[in-house]
Parts: sequence; structure tokens; C-alpha cells
Amino acid sequence: NNDFTETKTDVAYRQELQQIADSKGSLYLHEMLKKIDAASADTMHPNNVKRVIRALEYYKQTGTAISEHNANEKSRTPYYDVNLIVLNMPRACLYERINQRVDGMMKQGLLHEVESLYKKYDASLVSMQGLGYKEFIPYLKGEGTLEDAVEILKRDTRHFAKRQLTWFTHQCDGTWIDRLAYESADAVSDAIIKESEEKQIGFY
Repeated sequence: NNDFTETKTDVAYRQELQQIADSKGSLYLHEMLKKIDAASADTMHPNNVKRVIRALEYYKQTGTAISEHNANEKSRTPYYDVNLIVLNMPRACLYERINQRVDGMMKQGLLHEVESLYKKYDASLVSMQGLGYKEFIPYLKGEGTLEDAVEILKRDTRHFAKRQLTWFTHQCDGTWIDRLAYESADAVSDAIIKESEEKQIGFY
């Protein structure tokens, strides 16, 4: 049984919207969305052009605001019995681990990886705009320092983690587990298994 709404990609319209964003700015595109779907526009940053374009595409193809579709999907009774487990830890500790992870990635050659890709591909490609890549483009262009690039990557990663937690908080009902309350990953796994057994939910 599948209740997903299927829409085909309208390549021409997507390119048209991207051209509008490039020529008139992401804020102009965001205003276009606000006129037809203010609820969605309120949840999207104007710079998130990809999401704004997707919402505009959906409206053009279905005649329905994507916010209305999402609200309907959220109100439906879930088809599957799911036990959602969200691993969490105090925000300060999470951010410090993110900072340490970025430092570790730098030691393992992240800059060399980005630099080699930058020499082969256009920096405007979607694949080059991912977290951990785009932050180094200004440095490689001679427009910023390496120290600034690393700090921006740490900041952007912290912001991404915060958005993830916000999404889980508002979109999903689940059991939150404090990772630091357990001594090891095995102990966390045991807690998850116990939680699922108590709710009589199996693993497949």
C-alpha cells in the first residue's frame, strides 16, 4: 500500500526558477512562494533555493500547496508501527564534538580532497555546494583564509545539527536517549533493544 503523491520533475520549469534565482536573487524567488504558499515560505530560509524551487514545482504540478500536503501526511495514521529512537546529548557537548570532528577531518586530508575536486569541477555544481565543500571555495579562490574556512565549516555544521534536532522535535514522536548516559555504543544498543521489546516492536 503506497499513499505517496508522485510528481514528475519538470526540468524546464526548474531551470526557469533557477534562472530567476540567479538573475533576481533568492529573496525574489522566496517572495514568489510566499504569494502561493505562505505557510511553506515561513518554514524556508530564502537562501535555501533548492527547497523553495521544489515547493514551487509541487504547486505548479498539483495545484496544491506543499504545506497542505505535508499537513495532511502528518495527520494520517501511520501505516507502519514504528519505534523512533533519537540519540541526543547536551548541546554544548554536541558542538564540541562537531568542532573536534572537523579538526580530525582536516588532519585526514579534507582540504586536499576539496582542492582536487575544485580543480576538476565547477564550484557552482550542486555536489560542490555540500557541507564540507562550499566553505573552502573562497579560500581556494584566494578570497579568504584557511582558518576562516575551518571556522565557518564548524559553524555551519553546528547549525545543521541544530536544524536536525529541531526537525525531530517538531515532526516525529519518539524516544529520546541521552548518549552520555551510557558508557558505550553497546550499552546504547541494549537500551534501544529493551525499549523496542517493551513496546513489542520487532526488528526486520
